[in-house]
Amino acid sequence: MAQRGKFITLEGGEGVGKTTNLAFIRQWLEARGTDLMLTREPGGTPLSEALRSLLLDNAYKGMDSTAELLMVFAARAEHLNKRILPALDAGQWVLCDRFTDASYAYQGHGRRMGRQRIAVLEKLVQGDLRPDLTLLLDVDPQTGLQRVDARAARDRFENEQLSFFQRVREGYLARAQAEPERFAVIDAAQPLAAVQKDIAAALEGLCGE
Repeated sequence: MAQRGKFITLEGGEGVGKTTNLAFIRQWLEARGTDLMLTREPGGTPLSEALRSLLLDNAYKGMDSTAELLMVFAARAEHLNKRILPALDAGQWVLCDRFTDASYAYQGHGRRMGRQRIAVLEKLVQGDLRPDLTLLLDVDPQTGLQRVDARAARDRFENEQLSFFQRVREGYLARAQAEPERFAVIDAAQPLAAVQKDIAAALEGLCGE
């Protein structure tokens, strides 16, 4: 039987540099011979990607917060059972752009829904599964949104007010403070080389180097 793979998640608010650093993490792990699957949330399967499109579509501005939360977890259930769990069980490592910590940050804090309903859905959908390592890219939301505006038009989430993203950041940092053994908080306002040096140090800890 194959040894279970490791599960790594990359988290952070808007404009923190996840896309660039996902590519760095992938390269770093694959250079060490890691069999890696890269995926994202919401998304990762045809159904989950369809739900992602609805969640990000500006046509649905004002979506009910409970509907939004349930759509996120519906996408997550499909993603877990179709891709993430089979990969981990086969010994493959999984690198995921966002996971359930994003639900606590965006819906729990950003939408002010609290943690109780999210915790119930977390238990229902994923049982005891938690990431082995969560890399949290942290930057002031105003800086992050300036980066967003420099690259493309904003989606439904990116069009929220600055106060929403300040709450999202607070939610992420609260999660990291509550589970310091799982989280590595990376200052994403640093130059890219420094950010990636800190990411590599966290990965070395997971890999036992």
